Amino acid sequence: MTWIERWHDVIADKPVLPGVWRRRDGGFHVRARVTDPRTGTMLEIRRALPDVRRASDALQWLQAERAAKLQTGPEGETVAPHFRDYAATILERKIGLGRIRSAAGRAKWASAIATHLIPAFGPLYVDQMQPSDVKTWQSKIAARIQRGELSPATANTALAVLRQILGEAVNDYDMRDPMRGVNAFDTRGWSSYTEESPNSLAPGDVPRFLAAMRELHPAHYAFTFSGLTTGLRPSSLRPLRRSGPDADVKWDTGILLIRRSHTLGSEVMPFTKTAKDQRLHMPEPLVEVLRWHVNEQLLHTKMRMSELLFPATTGGFRSRSCLDKPFAEVGKAIGLAYDVTPRAMRRTFQDLSRAAGVADLVTRAISGHATEAMQRRYSTVGADEVRDGLARVIDIATARRAG
Repeated sequence: MTWIERWHDVIADKPVLPGVWRRRDGGFHVRARVTDPRTGTMLEIRRALPDVRRASDALQWLQAERAAKLQTGPEGETVAPHFRDYAATILERKIGLGRIRSAAGRAKWASAIATHLIPAFGPLYVDQMQPSDVKTWQSKIAARIQRGELSPATANTALAVLRQILGEAVNDYDMRDPMRGVNAFDTRGWSSYTEESPNSLAPGDVPRFLAAMRELHPAHYAFTFSGLTTGLRPSSLRPLRRSGPDADVKWDTGILLIRRSHTLGSEVMPFTKTAKDQRLHMPEPLVEVLRWHVNEQLLHTKMRMSELLFPATTGGFRSRSCLDKPFAEVGKAIGLAYDVTPRAMRRTFQDLSRAAGVADLVTRAISGHATEAMQRRYSTVGADEVRDGLARVIDIATARRAG
């Protein structure tokens, strides 16, 4: 018998049974290759069995291991595609059916799939996925959340995309739902807005902020003024048309029609984010600001030729980040003790409306919030409101006790 070094072992040069080699130091070394039914890739089974005395026992172990690797269910084979291919198919399907309409929505899906889902599930056949696969991935993502590398909101977005993809697979391939028993990531203890950084201008800071914006960035003043005083989404403000046959600003009647949405690039949707058109009767101060903007701030020829109310210098849509730098500079210039981003406009409007005593129903009609819950999410209750509310409660409690 000739001994050779192979697989970090010393074995006989020829097998005694298919896939079974005798070891010089006793026992057997077994090896086989099988196609992984879950991924379609080749797997190697290789193990030194020093305590096995008979070649037939070693072969039996190898056959059992092969059977375990090949276990795929009643049919023994899969017909579904890999997850990476199926995910792309579902994205195309949802776009084609109009389930994902905006460019931002498509980008969100594509990012979740490419960044979070394909690295975890890409090689798996979609009909071979199990809840344990999803929960293993969740554990890894949860560790990243704990390290501060990822927010639970981002993780839940990826999880929601995964849930929709696998929900389609359940119907397409009549399979058990791999998402059964899978819960969303815990968002407790994690807040996008805090006491120190509410991302909402205090009502008393709004006049100073607007004055500085008009002085430092006059081209963005009317856009900012409109966002703060109407609470409209920037995606609803960017595609507003000041002129043309389908103008959204009716200058003679002071009507503002919100019926389009812009998210990325040059693409515009002919409906709002909530699919509900809005009709706002503008007060004169808002009309005056918009007239000033049109008369004084459309400085470039392409801007003046554009039908848009807030065109970029190219005449097209402003970018989603156009206000990022102006907001940072204005906040610094007036010495704000907290940071604000353009998202503060929608949140600030809610707080201004409450301070002005505007009814919630009217506030939602202006800002376009679909529900009370969403309106509350965009609201920041100030210290003065809390103090005044507590004082009124104490007044009532004291009066009852006195009586």
